[in-house]
Amino acid sequence: MEILWARGESSVREVIQKLERPLAYTTVMTTLDRLFKKGLLTRHKSDRAFVYSPRFSRSEYDRARANSLVAGFLYGPGSGRELLLSSFLDAVGQHDREFLADLEKKIRGERKKLLRRSPR
Repeated sequence: MEILWARGESSVREVIQKLERPLAYTTVMTTLDRLFKKGLLTRHKSDRAFVYSPRFSRSEYDRARANSLVAGFLYGPGSGRELLLSSFLDAVGQHDREFLADLEKKIRGERKKLLRRSPR
């Protein structure tokens, strides 16, 4: 995916040329085909080969993955929610106090929105 995000579109041979370690043509072809079947890539025929392109930008993909992870915890058992939030806050608090302050502001803003929407 990193190669396709950087290049925009590539054939199997072009991907192989950009890899840090050599892999067999069939290995790369199978991997790209599986990513296409999972809906992560698009492809079109060019001569006798497929040319693959990412269906989503890196940021769109990262956002979808993050949303899926968070949704899994939020809609799972109650203890999963607590674990997710406490682990997240612990990690952020240890590494980035400024980001933690930004989160606090966002939480206050979301709380205000909820209060405005709720019937009184």
